[in-house]
Amino acid sequence: MPPSKCLDIEPVYGIKFILGHPEFTKAEAMATYIQQLASKTDPLRLVVTSGGKLAPRKLVPPHIENLTAYKPGRPPEQLKKELGIEKFINLASNENPLGPPPNVIQAMQEALPEICRYPDSGSYKLREALGDKLGLNIDNIAVGSGSESIMANIVRAFLHGDDEVLTSEGTFIGLLVLVKAQGVKLRTVPLKNYSFDLEAIADAVNDRTKIIYLCNPNNPTGTIFTKQEFDVFIKKIPEHVLVLLDEAYYEFACDEPDYPDSLSYRLDNILTLRTFAKAYAMAGLRLGYGLGHEYLIDFVNRIKLPFEPNNLAQAAGLAALKNDDFLEETLANNRHGMAFLQDAFDKLGLQRVPSFGNFILCEMGSQEKVNRIHEELLKRGIAIRPLAAFGLPTCFRVTTGRPSENHLLVKHLKTIL
Repeated sequence: MPPSKCLDIEPVYGIKFILGHPEFTKAEAMATYIQQLASKTDPLRLVVTSGGKLAPRKLVPPHIENLTAYKPGRPPEQLKKELGIEKFINLASNENPLGPPPNVIQAMQEALPEICRYPDSGSYKLREALGDKLGLNIDNIAVGSGSESIMANIVRAFLHGDDEVLTSEGTFIGLLVLVKAQGVKLRTVPLKNYSFDLEAIADAVNDRTKIIYLCNPNNPTGTIFTKQEFDVFIKKIPEHVLVLLDEAYYEFACDEPDYPDSLSYRLDNILTLRTFAKAYAMAGLRLGYGLGHEYLIDFVNRIKLPFEPNNLAQAAGLAALKNDDFLEETLANNRHGMAFLQDAFDKLGLQRVPSFGNFILCEMGSQEKVNRIHEELLKRGIAIRPLAAFGLPTCFRVTTGRPSENHLLVKHLKTIL
């Protein structure tokens, strides 16, 4: 901006921004000032460039400046308002369509009078209940605000300097954001038939590999790697390399004979992530847990945010663990929904990937087809998930819903296709 156009400067909350320019609103002026501030450098703090020269350090580190934030779908209420519709079915986010069980709601209602108090920072009751259910000591368990919180703490606790993370393309993008935000290098290998290629990942390990991330079942493809594949893989991995196994969809796959339950291995360098968000229908509460050797879990717990998860989430988690009937109802609904959608998609000629989660990935061959189906379904009040952000632009993902929701989806797909 030319000097003649820089008018009054007003301090607000310790930050100055440009006011008075006819082309700038107050918000735009603030944004302009912040952008200018971020581009400035600190002449008193120097860094060594890649060319070996000294240069002033910028306010925002390059790895943060180049970071793309995770972009969830638009909220249902916003979509209903934009599209002028009253009813909306979300089949985009892999949520449990049955909603939380009554005993979870009751437990939260009973905990409401205590929200004036800080929660149990150690989540001792919940960790004890998880330990009893899983056959683990409380020191083997970390609890957080969603399994992503545990993942973030693992990234912060163990990655630094020239450490590298190794994973696959076409997997959970939350990991990519967390690793890049840490300024750590992330390396990927291609999917093989929409699945983790464990052989290629093992071959890609180098001296700087600190963490290998595996998602099983994989989000967004729904595929699993087998016990036999994992047994061969883990023997090739050095003991000092941590294997982070994300089992967010564990409950949907654990009865498969070939599924490798990470807890059955009890290896010192395996860390497991699980969640209450999916099978337990508590995505909005943000409650997850991590499992592993007490030495590793100790460091994860040391750097967790104080007083997470909150009172209501801890009460809900305790109640959910006691309700095996609801879990079975969820799994039955998913089995029937998956069978119906798979049969319907096959009849429609859609190329689907065999899934072991609560969702199905379809390959459309072009991003234009994906976008058209997505937009046409939105107009009819149904959301699915295009997967360009996951590196799979020619694919979309559909969550299993209630029977009536699944039938409505198929009805509209027939019309659109």
